[in-house]
Amino acid sequence: MGSEIVLLKGKLIVFEGVEGAGKTTQIQRLRHWLTEGAGRDLIPAGGPGVVVTREPGGTALGTKLRRLLLEVGEEPMSDRAELLLYAADRAQHVEGFLRPLLAEGAIVLCDRFTDSTVAYQGFGRGLDGELIAQLNAIATAGLTSDVTLLLDLPVTVGLARTQRRGQADRMEQANQAFHERVQAGFRALAAAHPERMVAIDAGGSEAQVAQEIQTVMTERLCLWYPALAFRPSASPKPLS
Repeated sequence: MGSEIVLLKGKLIVFEGVEGAGKTTQIQRLRHWLTEGAGRDLIPAGGPGVVVTREPGGTALGTKLRRLLLEVGEEPMSDRAELLLYAADRAQHVEGFLRPLLAEGAIVLCDRFTDSTVAYQGFGRGLDGELIAQLNAIATAGLTSDVTLLLDLPVTVGLARTQRRGQADRMEQANQAFHERVQAGFRALAAAHPERMVAIDAGGSEAQVAQEIQTVMTERLCLWYPALAFRPSASPKPLS
């Protein structure tokens, strides 16, 4: 297993946050910056390039599991069933999608990963933390993010955004106390893992949040690919 991890030449960049934090929007803005903006000169050319994915739903099986997890069904879903379905989605996603792409050198932008399970099913649902850690370890086979960007904003602001989008999914329909516990979980994770997890103030405008993310990612990319950081073409350019 150790040699398998060493062969992963790409980078896994994960976005986390409460409902309505703006992950989808900021993932697309970062993708644009990495492919058409100043970030393009800070990543290796060739290979699979920049790939966007999500959990749940990053594979064909995951798409089916996403419907089961997020649609409001006739029968209430137990907390343990929910946890196991998320683990199944992740296991398929890691083995069938993430690892192959990372082995080829892709820069993967992923909407949610293991920290969401800790925050939602651990802090939110109150399930055992050791059990969640074991399931995450099984599902990922040791794969972790290279950096996780936590989009942090008040729960009330995020939920108001989801309400404006229209019909809420099963997770969004949980009460505010649940989402406050989830928020506390994300913040605890960021405090415990500062080397991997960076909190981003998501309360500003889309452009302000994107700029903060670009600043963080410029620092990370220069560390990951130092030879590229000193190329003449790597000087900052404004986004069009």
